[in-house]
Amino acid sequence: MRRRWMPAVALVGLLSLAACGGGGGDQGATGGESASRQVEVYSWWTGPGEADGLKAMRGIFEKQNPDLTFFDAAVAGGSGNNARAVLAAKLQADTPPDTFQGHAGAELQGYIKAGDLEPVNFLYDELKLKGVFPDQLVQQITVNGQIYSVPVNIHRSNVLWFSPSVLREAGVAGPPATIPEFVAALEKVKATGKIPLSIGSEWTLTHLLESVLLGSLGPDAYTALWAPGADWSTPQITRALTDFKTIVSYAGPPQDDWQPASKQVADGEAAFNIMGDWAYGFFHNPPDGGLGKQSKVDFDWAPAPGTDGTFMWLSDSFTLPKGAKNRDGAVAWLKVAASKEGQDAFNPKKGSIPARKDADPALYTDYLADALKDWSEDRLVGSIQHGVVANQPWLAAINEAVGLFQAGQDVAALQAALADAAAANAQ
Repeated sequence: MRRRWMPAVALVGLLSLAACGGGGGDQGATGGESASRQVEVYSWWTGPGEADGLKAMRGIFEKQNPDLTFFDAAVAGGSGNNARAVLAAKLQADTPPDTFQGHAGAELQGYIKAGDLEPVNFLYDELKLKGVFPDQLVQQITVNGQIYSVPVNIHRSNVLWFSPSVLREAGVAGPPATIPEFVAALEKVKATGKIPLSIGSEWTLTHLLESVLLGSLGPDAYTALWAPGADWSTPQITRALTDFKTIVSYAGPPQDDWQPASKQVADGEAAFNIMGDWAYGFFHNPPDGGLGKQSKVDFDWAPAPGTDGTFMWLSDSFTLPKGAKNRDGAVAWLKVAASKEGQDAFNPKKGSIPARKDADPALYTDYLADALKDWSEDRLVGSIQHGVVANQPWLAAINEAVGLFQAGQDVAALQAALADAAAANAQ
């Protein structure tokens, strides 16, 4: 049995989710169903928007593979933190799902080093995927010449969502372009009695932190943080973390997760929320799968303060685990995930843009049109929380440091913890 790192979360309740077959999907095959027909697709897509996109891609899979049964093994919560914890237990027990979701980039390194994944170069050759995926994306998911996942989408992390009505009430002319402008706008909103900044569970603070670091440091210094031997003890980082403390001081009561925090903006209860562009699908999709809100009226968007011209990216992808019960079924799913049809069905509902360069641009309107344009023109940097620049142990240490900061608001302690986490990762 292979040994691997286990995320630092409470596993008892999460393991009970695994025993129940997931947090938001199907409850498993019927007793007489052959295991060879079932394809267990493991993800954390359970919320509005993301679940709708998964359902759309599932429909294509079932149409193309009538002899296979799709099993939705999704686990809810924590931007995938809960799902990754349950997955670690499944891999430890050598009972992998047939395919599982993972962020492209550093997040997959642990699985690769542990020998959990099969290379999928054969699919890239068969489907000619290197010609339709951006070169940088292919590089991020290639290790020693081997490719280990199929990307479904591109997301932008550094998006400032805001309520136009709350800003008007506060006398804020428009979305703040710099961090000092952001702090001034938060103060004006506070004076109205509305929530200046909505936040969700602990991981959403790390998500906020990455945009504040980028906005304060700039793309070159931000990118340098992830190089071996990077110095996290500089005055520039102290200033960035002080900015973070100031911004967090304007936050309202933490919500259970990103959806209720984002909803506070769309409902006009809060002015701002920094969240990835999956929030667009949640805001925009009809009420049976989202909030049914009107863009530019109920909600609007801009780059997070200080980050205009920089696209902080992440990509959801699916893998081919070694020892999967239904390898052929997993390959069939990967083909749908890689396809133009699958990505064009999934991404408009999810609130993301396609990983493929040949997707139909007519399907990507409103916010998504802006994202397509910026993806092709902006400077690209990788997300912390969503697996591009930090592997899983490093991210766990960062999340722990941010959680302790939330309780104590100690900038020096946060900076020391982040420096220790970077040093430990370099060993």
